[in-house]
Amino acid sequence: MTLQLEFGMLVSWLAAFLGLLIGAGKVLLAQIDRRQSERDAKQEEQIKALLDQIGKQAESVHRLERDFLKFQADLPLAYVRREDYVRNQTVIEAKLDAVALKIENIQLKGAQR
Repeated sequence: MTLQLEFGMLVSWLAAFLGLLIGAGKVLLAQIDRRQSERDAKQEEQIKALLDQIGKQAESVHRLERDFLKFQADLPLAYVRREDYVRNQTVIEAKLDAVALKIENIQLKGAQR
């Protein structure tokens, strides 16, 4: 059995095969381009979501810093050091002792009359 092809038929078969390869390549490249575009769109959405989250966290950190600074400003008004308390307590006790001594002196003078 022999296969006889004319040159024109061989060229047309070769052209059809090359056309098929080129068409398949174009379809493949179109699919790759479409998938790449979808991937890029998803990445952009993720980047936007991350930027929003970072913005919210930055706002939270700013609010926390502001609250801490306010706490630092209010701290001296509400906090009494131990030494200050002891000193104040000593002054109060000394005044009470002086008042008690005066009362005792008045009672002794009243008892002598």
